Amino acid sequence: MLNTSLALVQPPTVSAADTPPTELQLQASSAILIEATTGQVLYEYNADKALPPASMAKMMTEYLVMEAIESGKLQMDQTINTSQAAADAIGSGQLLAYNEQATVDNMFAAMSIYSANDATIALAEAVAGGSEENFAKLMNEKAKEFGLSPDAHFINATGLGRADMGKHAPTELQGETLLTARDAAIIASHLINDHKNVLEYTKTPSRKFREKDKDPMINWNWMLAANKSSRNFAKYAYEGLDGLKTGHTNEAGYCFTGTAERNGMRLISVVMGTGMGPKGKEEARFIETAKLLNYGFNNFESKTVLTAKTEIDSLKTVNIKKGVELQVPVVTQTGLTLVAKKGTPADQFQITTEPIEEGKRVAPIQKDQVMGKVKVTYQNKEYSVNLIAKEEVEKAGWFRLFFRAIKDFFVDTFTGAKKS
Repeated sequence: MLNTSLALVQPPTVSAADTPPTELQLQASSAILIEATTGQVLYEYNADKALPPASMAKMMTEYLVMEAIESGKLQMDQTINTSQAAADAIGSGQLLAYNEQATVDNMFAAMSIYSANDATIALAEAVAGGSEENFAKLMNEKAKEFGLSPDAHFINATGLGRADMGKHAPTELQGETLLTARDAAIIASHLINDHKNVLEYTKTPSRKFREKDKDPMINWNWMLAANKSSRNFAKYAYEGLDGLKTGHTNEAGYCFTGTAERNGMRLISVVMGTGMGPKGKEEARFIETAKLLNYGFNNFESKTVLTAKTEIDSLKTVNIKKGVELQVPVVTQTGLTLVAKKGTPADQFQITTEPIEEGKRVAPIQKDQVMGKVKVTYQNKEYSVNLIAKEEVEKAGWFRLFFRAIKDFFVDTFTGAKKS
């Protein structure tokens, strides 16, 4: 697992990368490759172009459902009902009949493994009081919270086009669902970092929806590492890949948000608009994703810049007032690991430190109290980690403070006279 700083637990800030290498020759409308924890961009191409994401929109649905489960609004073993709107959903899925019931766990599996539109709608309605449109409004609110692009817009939980929804199309939300590749990557990073157990579903090659079903649901993600022994998908299986979400409509082409982890480094890739046209092939999204991930793993590596609970040479102690001691030793609160080009020298990571403002450095000081920051600048982007007190410092008594004040007075007087 990567060490993260306090700053990095905030929604990832994605910055511009170096000029993309032309040798990738991606056949896609847009693409991006980021490191999952920091949001560092390793490659991008038309990453801010708003396009229909198809079922990649379900990543936001997965996030909100996981959030509802975590808050106790839904339970995994809870049974939910299939509405007429869910039963009528076209496209992938078509597992559920009107008024059929299934557990949240099973429906979440159908959504994550089989991209089932019916199960997705049923889950959305369960979260939003029976209305998929109200759920889409929650998706749009979360998009703003994540800082997605102004073009990011959801009209439903599935990513289906308005025309495909028929009589169940939203009445208040206008337009179509749109995301940029950067938006999709940001959603994916939140999903993985905040609800990593989603990968237990997305890495599953197949699963029966009902025990009595003759055939299992086959994961649309052919690149799963678990497919290395698959008769049909072995040539697409990618080492370390365990998610995340495919998508396809005629308007969107074949899309895919993939994620893989190797040697402690997790990457997230997004390709949109692959395999377009009447002769477009489904495998295109996986071929282009492999190009992206190979570029990332072949050229970049994790660099541990700071380790947790370690002193920094430039600020080993911080001066304090009114304490039994006049200084407190400080150490890093967490570690910091960044992704850099292989072979990047250590001096490319500029490290600076600063204490908190003087007025806040007053005893008593508690152990682990924040006393400053260490900042790391790499490729014009700044990352920060808190510096915390290594030990507590009690407040000095009035007698000690009184004589300390007398001492300081005479020292200042003597120093002033000497200078004059």
